[in-house]
Amino acid sequence: MDAGLGTSNVSVSSVGELSDVVLAKKGDKVAFERLVRKHSVSLYRVARGILKCESDIEDAAQETIIKAYKKLVSLRSDLYFKTWLIKILVNECNYILRANKKTVNLGELESASPNNQYENLELFSVVQSLDPDLRIVIFLFYYEGLPQKDIAEVLGLPVGTVSSRLSRSREKLRTLITEK
Repeated sequence: MDAGLGTSNVSVSSVGELSDVVLAKKGDKVAFERLVRKHSVSLYRVARGILKCESDIEDAAQETIIKAYKKLVSLRSDLYFKTWLIKILVNECNYILRANKKTVNLGELESASPNNQYENLELFSVVQSLDPDLRIVIFLFYYEGLPQKDIAEVLGLPVGTVSSRLSRSREKLRTLITEK
């Protein structure tokens, strides 16, 4: 068993999830499905924080699930399944952003679901107005509750950079909110 089990920064939220990770790595499709269902809201929120178009969000989530299933055996620490899954998602979102820079479908620019509960929240729209590098750290830290160390791993950044981006994001949000 990993010595990190007693730490408070462990990304696994329960022993049940840890056993599902172990079972899924052994080929149990039902256990993998339980893991995906458990983290589906997180996947959507993070993708929504990076991407604007609903179809891109769905594509990113779908590709993330497929890649995670195919590469599950490469997960080094079962304790960090959620962090690993979000890292795959962030990479997939970045891939979609790069692909979209090459081709822009004007009909999809405003296709985000009008029934999305977050679009009615003023704070969410203010967060969405941040630069992408600041917005993603806000989503991962506040919406997903990932510790700065895990965010650094997901984004491939030093922890100090994550910390400074969080600080800049907070200051920018404070300014934007007081202006409204």
